[in-house]
Amino acid sequence: SGQPDRWGGRFEGLLLLPLVGVAVYLVLLAAPRIDPGRANYASFAGAYGTVRLVVLVAMLAIQVMMVLAARGRGVDMGAWVPLIVGGLFTVLGSLFGQLRPNWFIGIRTPWTLSSKQSWDRTHRAGGWLFVLFGLLLMSLALGRPAWLVITVFAVIAAGVIGLVVYSYVVWRDDPEKTAPAGTLPAGP
Repeated sequence: SGQPDRWGGRFEGLLLLPLVGVAVYLVLLAAPRIDPGRANYASFAGAYGTVRLVVLVAMLAIQVMMVLAARGRGVDMGAWVPLIVGGLFTVLGSLFGQLRPNWFIGIRTPWTLSSKQSWDRTHRAGGWLFVLFGLLLMSLALGRPAWLVITVFAVIAAGVIGLVVYSYVVWRDDPEKTAPAGTLPAGP
């Protein structure tokens, strides 16, 4: 293990991403078959197919950049990874409004899973947030000012908290809500 590989010891971790990619592919392939909300997949099949494709393409692009960097090709991972991940988030955000309730992809809180209104409204808001986050990440790749890293993480934290609270507020005011699975019936 102490011996460097033929690329001068820079090979560690290059096999992990392809294995993760295969696992992600298999989970995304099996999800519609094992999801309790599997009947909804037909209504967003195009968006789901696009999600599967862009996630795998992003993972492949990062893997290619890692291999090129390990081979000494002068790839700036600090620029490419935020650019690729930012593009991924931008595309995912643009698809959020098309997703229908399911247990595998999207913003899954107890409230979005028990209220169609909460699911729809939270995903519309989350879509805008994901697009904003993606654009921030891509601008980080281009300019890389130190303050932008802090801004990106602040947007993520505020966005996650905001979406969770928003999904609850919409659920609370939805007259057609149901109780989240495994809880007592929804109260008045």
